[in-house]
Amino acid sequence: MESKAKLLGHSLHQMLVVFPLGLLATSFAFDIVFLATHDSSFAVVSFWMISAGIIGALAAAIFGFIDWLAIAPGTRAKTLGVWHGAGNVIVVLLFIVSWMIRQPVTSVVPNGWAIALSLIGVLLAMITGWLGGELVDRLGVGVDEGANLNAPSSLSRRPARG
Repeated sequence: MESKAKLLGHSLHQMLVVFPLGLLATSFAFDIVFLATHDSSFAVVSFWMISAGIIGALAAAIFGFIDWLAIAPGTRAKTLGVWHGAGNVIVVLLFIVSWMIRQPVTSVVPNGWAIALSLIGVLLAMITGWLGGELVDRLGVGVDEGANLNAPSSLSRRPARG
């Protein structure tokens, strides 16, 4: 099943998703550096990375949803897509709450709750990222018109074809 939202032959969702994943994960790394150094400039950078990550996630989600709508119903791919998408909505909500806790922007030094929500968001994003990889790499969603939308899990050690 080829992507329905493409640019120059490649899936827009797959192109865009790297930005929010990178920004949100790195924002957590900057929180850790802030905790280690107590240098508030790291907290400020983290705040703006979360801001950009949320915007990027919403943009990527639009194209992911378009692709998900095109997946045949009743397939493993459709189910994985639901888990992938719903999990990523939760990731973004966790980071939105973390971002809101850091308000106002003039005093963005995060408290324990803001950092804990970011940590949970990063951990959940690792799972949803794996699900996205399963959709693309294992089932061929958004890549190949001849995708196997019911391929077994990569954890099963069974071949995707045949």
